[in-house]
Amino acid sequence: MSSSTHGNERGLIARHAGTVLIGQLAVMAFGVADTIIAGRYSEGALAALSVGAAIFVSVYVSLMGVLQALLPVWAELHGANRGSEIGRSVRQSLYLAAIAVVLGMTVLLLPGAALRWTQVPADMRGEVEAYLAVLAFALAPALLFRLFSTLNQSLGKPKLVTWLQLASLLVKLPLSVWFTFGGAGLPAMGLVGCAWATLCVNWAMLGCAVWLLRHGAFYRGYQLWERIEAPDWRQIRLFARLGVPGGLAVLVEVTSFTLMALFIARLGTAAAAAHQIASNLLAVAYMTPLSLAIATSARVSFWLGAGDTARARHACRLGFELTALFALLYAGAMAVFRTQLANVYSDNPAVIAMAAALLTTVALYHIADAFQTLCVFVLRCYRVTLAPLVVYCAMLWGMGLGGSYLLAYRGLGPWPAMQSPLAFWIMSAAALALTALLFVALLRWTMKARAR
Repeated sequence: MSSSTHGNERGLIARHAGTVLIGQLAVMAFGVADTIIAGRYSEGALAALSVGAAIFVSVYVSLMGVLQALLPVWAELHGANRGSEIGRSVRQSLYLAAIAVVLGMTVLLLPGAALRWTQVPADMRGEVEAYLAVLAFALAPALLFRLFSTLNQSLGKPKLVTWLQLASLLVKLPLSVWFTFGGAGLPAMGLVGCAWATLCVNWAMLGCAVWLLRHGAFYRGYQLWERIEAPDWRQIRLFARLGVPGGLAVLVEVTSFTLMALFIARLGTAAAAAHQIASNLLAVAYMTPLSLAIATSARVSFWLGAGDTARARHACRLGFELTALFALLYAGAMAVFRTQLANVYSDNPAVIAMAAALLTTVALYHIADAFQTLCVFVLRCYRVTLAPLVVYCAMLWGMGLGGSYLLAYRGLGPWPAMQSPLAFWIMSAAALALTALLFVALLRWTMKARAR
């Protein structure tokens, strides 16, 4: 393969990933803005947001994972020059999206059992339920926009999505402030105001996406606007076979992090604050390998659709090179500037010292996280979804979460109980490193089997 072809492929992956990254950071800013605004409104609103946002994110991210997993399907059709079939496939995906919306809205409109099980204080439940009730009606446009995003990523055109996400952030910020604090004849709505702002922005984004699909010259060749066919249950089952394990895998990741935070909370406020700093930095850093995984999987599926398995492997290799470069860069920055980074979040010496101690292990966690994320996305290109889910359950819930709890509170083998959040990060990093190694081995075996 010529050096120019090599460079072009790397450039395509890098540009695609960079565009996706900007959009992902804009979406992350939604949550950051709501946290600041709710905190300025009242301490109670911030507390209710922490519970409500955790529930909404768990539901949304899991269902988003189901729809995001359809990217290889459309990228393969694109690579095979079967553009006219993409329209029918997208229309069939709407049935899967409808099922996801119904499931998600049911959970968000009826959160009482979950709130009681997690022992959320009774005086907080009303505000949380009101917040989730509004977000339930913001879920449908959010998931449908995710379909639009996935379609664009599969076709190698993520820029439109990113521009819409950036524009929506500019609308979301003033709306959240206005609806929360009131003004210009509108009464203050508190935390629910943030939810109403999200609902308005989500429907506006979906409206823009539909307009672009209807009138954009780029989409005309894909025959998206034909009359919708009756459900093709064979096609929908294939979608579900690819998407449901992907969504469940995301759920395992989200819940392992959520439960880690709950277990650490009993160690005191300094430990919880240090863990929050580490988690927040990790979440920001994770956006880069996530974006690289999306871009790489789009190119791998494109070449698989074109029948060129050698170029698919080449695209995967370039994705690994870029992922390794940025993972080492971010991990090095976390380790070297750990005290300075912790100081940005807090001026409490105890919190800074504990967070700085965590960040060395978090750096190792990030490297493993970057590689396993890329592997999972590329494995989906080869329709391998169930094995990663099994590995996630065993490693993240079993070794990671279970081992962390033992090391922190009861001792593990020759090691006594640490009574520190560091125990959770050590075991979780070890579990994720083993997960990454297993996924790399599985991916190598899958690629060799496909090349035969």
